[in-house]
Amino acid sequence: MNDLELLGPRVFGEPCGSAQLKACAEDFQVDEVLDIPLSGSGEHLWLWVEKRMLNTEEAARRLAKAAGVSLRNISYAGLKDRQALTRQWFSIHLPGKDDPQLSAAEGEDLHILQQQRHSRKLQRGAHAANGFTIRLTELKADRACLEQRLQSIAAQGVPNYFGLQRFGENGNNVLGALEYAQRNELPVQRNLRSRLLSTGRSALFNRVLAQRVQNKTWNVAQVGDVLAFTGSRSFFVAGADDCHDPRLAELDVHPTGPLWGDGELASQGQTLQDEQHVAATLPELCTWLARANLQQERRILRLPVRDLSWSFPAEDCLQLHFVLPPGCFATVVLRELVELLSVTEAVHACEF
Repeated sequence: MNDLELLGPRVFGEPCGSAQLKACAEDFQVDEVLDIPLSGSGEHLWLWVEKRMLNTEEAARRLAKAAGVSLRNISYAGLKDRQALTRQWFSIHLPGKDDPQLSAAEGEDLHILQQQRHSRKLQRGAHAANGFTIRLTELKADRACLEQRLQSIAAQGVPNYFGLQRFGENGNNVLGALEYAQRNELPVQRNLRSRLLSTGRSALFNRVLAQRVQNKTWNVAQVGDVLAFTGSRSFFVAGADDCHDPRLAELDVHPTGPLWGDGELASQGQTLQDEQHVAATLPELCTWLARANLQQERRILRLPVRDLSWSFPAEDCLQLHFVLPPGCFATVVLRELVELLSVTEAVHACEF
């Protein structure tokens, strides 16, 4: 499956050129933004952890082993890329226990930067945002084009596609989800089941969004649209007056698309018809997702790119800083800028 099948059309035209992403881990840095004040006491130990070339699940296993607790006692807000330098929060449930010695979990690829007690565990999706510092190397692009494109992205946002990493190499996760859907079966293995269900919902959402991009309605409200605020799970159906809400132009309110599951679509009118049309292209997948006890949810179609800034440390290097809501993909922002060249996974350090 090619990129266009899995994602959809770009909105700002052809890429301005090409560049490499993740020539080393330091080229892709992610910082979880948490707005929860920690109390300093309680039976949960919260850890601010820096990881390099290490995924979130492996870090959780190492923390559990060092703390002498079950993996069920480890919580985190979200999964972070393995091939990156990331900083994120974990919590360990330690009822009636002192702070454990966690040095056994640390190494060149994991450092505990801060720890503090709190009364509650860290919930999935509890972080407010993710901050990115990204360096594109081997850059071959027109600088004037890049400057103009970056200004457009800052002003208008980008389509909120699920990134290619959600779908596996060559879209294999999508193919796996379709195979299970055609057999009307669910994987027995919990992690595989979760991954394929998530992939199926993501593929359907991207199809809806691709259609909106083609129709040039991905960033405007139509009567019958389901609108939501950035970072909010609540939504409302748009009437005629809502289509002219100034918060749409301010990138605070956005049209949404479906994350498929059981229940009725919340959209109305033409939007409902369009979403049903996309669902009809993959009926077995929709039925499979509904029978898996997933409920209909919504996701914003437009991705606001906050606090976007950039510089050129070298003639062939572009460095970017920006903030995205949880669950959104930095690679779909980069896709509107340049064609990303594949590189062999690297484990060496880079100067930054």
